[in-house]
Amino acid sequence: MRALICDDYSGIDGLRVGELPDPEPAKGQILIKVEAVTVNFADVLMVKGEYQFRPDPPFAPGYEAAGTVVVSNQTEGISPGDRVAGFAFHGGMAEKMVINGSNAVRIPDNVDTDAAATIPAGYGTSYHALVDRAQLQPGETLLVLGASGGVGMAAVQIGAAIGANVIAAVSSQEKAEAAMGAGADHVIRYDEVSLRDAIKEHTGTGVDVVYDPVGGPATEQALRSTNWNGRLLVIGFAAGDIPSIPLNIPLLKGNSVMGVFWGRFTNEEPTKHQENTATLVRWAGEGKIAPRIQKKFTLDEGAAALAWVEQRKAVGRIVINP
Repeated sequence: MRALICDDYSGIDGLRVGELPDPEPAKGQILIKVEAVTVNFADVLMVKGEYQFRPDPPFAPGYEAAGTVVVSNQTEGISPGDRVAGFAFHGGMAEKMVINGSNAVRIPDNVDTDAAATIPAGYGTSYHALVDRAQLQPGETLLVLGASGGVGMAAVQIGAAIGANVIAAVSSQEKAEAAMGAGADHVIRYDEVSLRDAIKEHTGTGVDVVYDPVGGPATEQALRSTNWNGRLLVIGFAAGDIPSIPLNIPLLKGNSVMGVFWGRFTNEEPTKHQENTATLVRWAGEGKIAPRIQKKFTLDEGAAALAWVEQRKAVGRIVINP
């Protein structure tokens, strides 16, 4: 099968399109014809060997995808011909992909395949963070850093669906408009104004929950701007810098710093993960969440798709159609 191949961990420039053996599903797994695979920042890290999981090369990156089931090897509730979305940490940027049946879900007829490919990990991460970890409540104030990116925009939509007051922090006018379109109540351009001053202006006090996939200097500023019992969700470090947090801040403000490792969560709590995914797919069918696809690439353009995400050009989701 054709695939975007990582032969070593030399990064995006070392990727090539070539042939890999067709994967074979073991018991409890499905084989799908990949019709859409989402490009995530984690894919960029993975081809550099910097992600938490390091597949043995050669491999195809891409861990969340959607398509049609070709083989269902003793997988309950999923049959050949079903449209499904799922994840497998790598292997999606190829014509075929193997997914554990427990990590796949059938797609409603009214949900587009490209949109469905963004649900398992992107929306799954944000839902786990906001609902399971922070226990975000209606009426609370949620600050989303990097709100125009894949998981950030998902957090904006999920926060709005829960009934929170959502403040989106972005770095350009295009990204501000996208965040407002996703359901944000307010937008902060932190390329133009002080993040802390803007938070105080919009809230009068501070925020209850911070969703942070960015890292860098914004993390400490946001943590200092939380209310009593505030929660900072550590999602990732797209800015490149892992911040060091002075521990007197949680002490004085009574707030919490919460790690969100969605990949491990799916292994540690598979039943809860499946429930979350089912909820998100239902919400997509009901229109409560609506993934925004900014740009689509072919498999031959796969390296360019990863570069687009690495350079933080993404406003919404980026999809490859093998």
